[in-house]
Amino acid sequence: MFTGLDSLSPPELQALRDEAQASKAWPFEEARKLGKRYGDAFPASGVIFETGYGPSGLPHIGTFGEVVRTTMVRRAFELLYPGVKTHLIAFSDDMDGMRKVPPHLPNQELLKAALDLPLTAVPDPFGTHESFGAHNNARLRAFLDSFGFDYEFLSSTDCYKSGRFDATLLRVLAKYDEIMAVMLPTLGAERQATYSPFLPISPTTGKVLQVPITARDVTAGTVSFADPDSGETVTVPVTGGHCKLQWKVDWAMRWVALGVDYEMSGKDLIDSVALSSKIARVLGAKPPEGFNYELFLDEAGAKISKTKGNGLTIEEWLRYAPPESLAFYMFQQPRAAKKLYLGVVPKAMDEYFQFVAAYPGQAVKERLGNPSFHVHGGPPPAYAPPVSFALLLNLVAVSGATDAKMLSAYLKRYAPDCDPEGDPRLKALIDAAIAFHADHVAPTLQRRAPDARERAALSELEAWLAANPDADAEAIQFEVYETGKRHGFEPLRSWFQALYEILLGSSQGPRMGTFFALFGNENSRKLIGSALNQETV
Repeated sequence: MFTGLDSLSPPELQALRDEAQASKAWPFEEARKLGKRYGDAFPASGVIFETGYGPSGLPHIGTFGEVVRTTMVRRAFELLYPGVKTHLIAFSDDMDGMRKVPPHLPNQELLKAALDLPLTAVPDPFGTHESFGAHNNARLRAFLDSFGFDYEFLSSTDCYKSGRFDATLLRVLAKYDEIMAVMLPTLGAERQATYSPFLPISPTTGKVLQVPITARDVTAGTVSFADPDSGETVTVPVTGGHCKLQWKVDWAMRWVALGVDYEMSGKDLIDSVALSSKIARVLGAKPPEGFNYELFLDEAGAKISKTKGNGLTIEEWLRYAPPESLAFYMFQQPRAAKKLYLGVVPKAMDEYFQFVAAYPGQAVKERLGNPSFHVHGGPPPAYAPPVSFALLLNLVAVSGATDAKMLSAYLKRYAPDCDPEGDPRLKALIDAAIAFHADHVAPTLQRRAPDARERAALSELEAWLAANPDADAEAIQFEVYETGKRHGFEPLRSWFQALYEILLGSSQGPRMGTFFALFGNENSRKLIGSALNQETV
């Protein structure tokens, strides 16, 4: 998916870099904000980007959105600050205790017996990995690899147990009272009475315990608590994986320990970001840059919930459209609430290809604002399908095409130079159009009969087509316009809506001149004739 900047000559690259200094495209705005963090004195180790993942579930469309948007900022930063190393960490919170069993998983009893164990100690209900956490981590890595993301995977369990977090954990212990002063005002009275930044791992059961800390020893690096089963006092080190931190403190500790410079998160985590940032400062570090993106809504405008299942899965999107179209959708207005449902897929795909087609003819400033530049991290690969996906859908609807060969015949007649069999991208579009129509469009189509004025206009248009069998798309489009004008459709878009409703069974549709040319003169006349045979409404 990422083509990068390697194809550019030094002058072309410099022109982009110069223009990027003032580009208003949001990845460049974020990259410049990150650049101000260090001025001209970037660390030799480079700049660290991070995305987080909770492996109690499988990676989803939100996971893709966060990683692809972070990658867009990373690539923008690399253009602006050549020679500065960058690094993306995909971090899995796999040491979290499993607090509830997801109802859709197999082996429910096995999982219920493992409640409160770290996810990397919970048995894998699928039997393919050493733990449930390992299973979902493997799925995450495969997921990210399938899109070509460049990242380093880090496991919370590995970082805690290997000692990578030890120095920062001891700092948390030393700053215990200051961290409590940040956290306690945000909690209810009951929670305040038991809250501690440290969650000990029980030496006997291995569970992540949410218990009050009864004593702490900064010199020894230990905390003590009352064992919930025996009541005896137990003392454990805060290092070496013997304790885990509460997640807001954990987030801040991770930023500090890993040197994270940039991390974005959803709007629902604004308060959490503020708290974790305060804790990072308590620990003597500067919190990372970043911004909060808006969450997606379903078709009805309600917040998407994994529990309700009212969202769109990434598998559903990719069944009908390439990943570049999804990345394009993620690029658009990340701070604005957008609906995410199957109906947006055709439009996103067509708009993506429109921006790809526009890129070569644009000035440098426009190229940097072109979403396809950010989707690919550089100039997009040149490709323009002969027709739009929306038009393919309409063609499937009226032709009844059920396989690629039927649809390919129409395309070859309309665009003789296209190669539906030899062009895998075009073949994928054809297959997707047939599948999308069958799955989601066909059940909603309902053609209506024309009224008297519409019938007269359609009759005139059919007669013109009969008299001009060799007319091209532009000539047909002109005549469609003129027919609507002659018959007094005001505004003229009501004429086009009538064509969509009567001929296609939908309230919206394609450019009709192109559609008639693609469908063919004879077939188009038959389609109009079929509509004229219906009784007038």
